[in-house]
Amino acid sequence: MTRDMVDKQLRVRGKLLDWLVTKSSEDKFLKAMQKSKKQMAKTYEGKDVDGLDCSEVRIPRRNGSSIRLRIYKPMQHDRRLPGVLWIHGGGYAQGTPEMSGAMYKQLIDTSGCVIVAPDYRLSIDAPYPAALDDCYDALKWMKEHAKELGIRDDQLMVGGESAGGGLTVALSLYARDQGEVQLAFQMPLYPMIDDRMETESARDNNAYVWNSDMNRWAWKAYLGELYGKEVPVYAAPARAKDFSNLPPAVTFVGDIEPFHDETIQLVDRLREAGVPFDFKLFKGAYHGFDIIHPKADISQRARKFLMESFKYATEHYFVEQKN
Repeated sequence: MTRDMVDKQLRVRGKLLDWLVTKSSEDKFLKAMQKSKKQMAKTYEGKDVDGLDCSEVRIPRRNGSSIRLRIYKPMQHDRRLPGVLWIHGGGYAQGTPEMSGAMYKQLIDTSGCVIVAPDYRLSIDAPYPAALDDCYDALKWMKEHAKELGIRDDQLMVGGESAGGGLTVALSLYARDQGEVQLAFQMPLYPMIDDRMETESARDNNAYVWNSDMNRWAWKAYLGELYGKEVPVYAAPARAKDFSNLPPAVTFVGDIEPFHDETIQLVDRLREAGVPFDFKLFKGAYHGFDIIHPKADISQRARKFLMESFKYATEHYFVEQKN
């Protein structure tokens, strides 16, 4: 990647963030993730979103501990609404649900919905399948408590960006195969789904924000002892052979980031399987551009595209639960 390949409005912030992120070695990267975890918890944990009804619950985790869930609703509503499980990004290694507050506000303002956001276990604390287990348990809880949450159980949706996008695809596959929860729509934004890193965009990418080295180190942390071995499709969904009977989808990606090729391949696989989808490619965009510089023209176009697709989904996609 060269500077000239980056959208002009995205250059300064991309370069600045690139300079701030520690990525000189795997060890330093992982230490930076640990530090980031503490800083994000201090900055974001428990922070509400202005204009939304915000609350928090804890539900049982399989190991006897609990999963923290953040819940976001419109301040007023007189009907049951679509339910969205939103999964934050962060390379599977960092992040907290509160950091996606702007996304929650935009989704709710676009088409009234109830958002459940799990504080899933990060790879630096517990590798796969910890994050997937937490997200699936949160999804099942959302279904089982739909009535008290004010959610329509025929409109359960899932979405997320980056690693959250990867978990979105994994959860869609897993929910389909388990048959316990029927999903109506999925929103995997520039998803992190292929640990093999064999595509041209993933192999040797030096783009701002997230590059090939960081991607490799993050996959090693997430997969743990599975790294370099026979990796399950629910850990790295790009490995899946069957994309049939998945919920309709929307995604977008920048053309200079590591996940460009695997996102394109995901779209192709959905098309081949007959799954409805919306997709846009944004020229000059690095990873997470819409979050890093939300006021840039290109970011506004990306979010407008996402919100239009989401609104369409809430008006057209429904699926009854089997039990």
